[in-house]
Amino acid sequence: MPFHAQKPSRVPLKPGLCVPGSPAALPRTQSELQALLRAERARVQTETHTTIQANIAREVDAEVARRLESEIVRRVESEVARRVTAEVDRRVAIEVALQVQKLLEEIRLARHKMFAASSEAHLGQGSLFNEAEAIVGASVDDDDQDEGDDPPSTVSRPAARGKRRPLPPELPRVDIILDVPEAQRLCACGKHMVKIGEEVSEQLNIIPMRIEVLRTVRPRYACPGGDTAPVIASVPPTALPRSNFSAGFLAMLLTVKYVDGLPLNRFTRVLERSGVEIPRQSLARSVINVSKVLQPLHNLARDALLDSAVIHMDETTVQVLKEPDKAPTSQSYMWVQRGGPPDKPVILYDYDPSRSGQVPLRLLEGWQGYLMTDGYEGYNQAVRAGGIEHLICAAHARRKFVEAKRVQTKGKRGRADQAIDYFVRLYRIEREFKDATDEQRFQARQERSLPVLAALREWLDAALPVVAPKTKLGEALAYLNKYWSRLVRYTERGDLPIDNNAVENSIRPFVIGRRGWMFADTPGGAHASAVVYSLVETAKANGHEPYTWLKHVLERLPAAKTVEDIEALLPWNLDIQQVAMDLAA
Repeated sequence: MPFHAQKPSRVPLKPGLCVPGSPAALPRTQSELQALLRAERARVQTETHTTIQANIAREVDAEVARRLESEIVRRVESEVARRVTAEVDRRVAIEVALQVQKLLEEIRLARHKMFAASSEAHLGQGSLFNEAEAIVGASVDDDDQDEGDDPPSTVSRPAARGKRRPLPPELPRVDIILDVPEAQRLCACGKHMVKIGEEVSEQLNIIPMRIEVLRTVRPRYACPGGDTAPVIASVPPTALPRSNFSAGFLAMLLTVKYVDGLPLNRFTRVLERSGVEIPRQSLARSVINVSKVLQPLHNLARDALLDSAVIHMDETTVQVLKEPDKAPTSQSYMWVQRGGPPDKPVILYDYDPSRSGQVPLRLLEGWQGYLMTDGYEGYNQAVRAGGIEHLICAAHARRKFVEAKRVQTKGKRGRADQAIDYFVRLYRIEREFKDATDEQRFQARQERSLPVLAALREWLDAALPVVAPKTKLGEALAYLNKYWSRLVRYTERGDLPIDNNAVENSIRPFVIGRRGWMFADTPGGAHASAVVYSLVETAKANGHEPYTWLKHVLERLPAAKTVEDIEALLPWNLDIQQVAMDLAA
């Protein structure tokens, strides 16, 4: 059968096989079919080879891309690591430098506290507890200065030696007569000389402590016939009825401990030199018992304090050995408040084992007004309770710049000096109007203090971004910035204080005394100290000599029957001269 007559095959063509489109183009012989198949095979092989080559190229490109990407990532990570390491090294270097600077500043401050003079007069301000007064005492004059002028020079000049002060006229005088012998009063002419005058010189003399025993003798009377019971005078009330210590002895005991800062064990030795042996425990019990007698005066003084429009407040540490739930080495606190009008100042001490914000909240409960404190955050709880406007002490802010100045390079002026200069100008205004009326002082603050404060604020904003925060200067700037709104509030009225120095002056006797007696034995002793310190410091602030006032009160307080009788013994209700005359009588 001819090839073209054969029956067509039913075998399906493979996909992709190139077959002629018309029947006329189909192979007619076996050789043509084989040629077609060879051509088709060659074409498929070519296409397959091309596809394989393309796939291989794509895979190669992908691998190259992956390797390139990996290399880029590696390089990027390496660069990032290098930069991070460099940044960490830079920050570590900066931190190390700041820590070194901080340590150097602390060393300089420690050396200054140990070896240098404690006065701040060379820094434009005087003693630690009376900065407002001493700052302007260093001025060359009291003349007004333009706001743009530099602060006055504070170079100290040697004080001129003055005349010796006369001895107090109220002290008793003992005359020692040094007369000329009779034989020398005969003139060469044969006449006796006559007295035409005298020369008097005075020397202060001290008689050592004179201790005596007061004997109270009460005669007893009876009827000879025995018809009635005997009669005898009643015993006058005393501060400590079962004690053999008089009001004068108790007044001296409180004075030497709380005014002179003499520990009781030393006072026992003072008594021993006069031939009297009294155990320290007996003196300690007497102090606690007499403080209970004085407690009503402390309560009335608190009522007077809470009537004040402005209260100063501060706290200091005290160690109490037998405080429950506390270690003997732990610190407790003595809280001090000062208020009242200028002619009736009130100073109150209160003991508490805690320094938490609950303490000022309790002490100021129900009070409304202006509270002056330092930057301790514990006072904020009382302020948040409502009714209290918070003032922050400018002296504390200034003191931080004083520390920053002390760690500066010696002999060079810096930013700390600039800040101190602003405070000098503010305090000069306060001193100038110290004795003015509240209205005059308010007007001066509005016209003169506010521009200085505005300039200080502008200077502060410029200095904050460029000073390292962990340096002494940085800390001073941060403190000033943090409390700025409460530091400037004293300009709102004429009767508001610029600083908290008033209460710091009241804390100083306690701090000085603490160096001697070191600690309190029990919470009861600490509370007794708070009561007595309150009353003697209030008496001193009102012009009384502490011993004289205490003796007067301890003689009369046991006989007081009413609140009015007790109020009459408060320091501002007693005439100073009359109390002194009663003591001399």
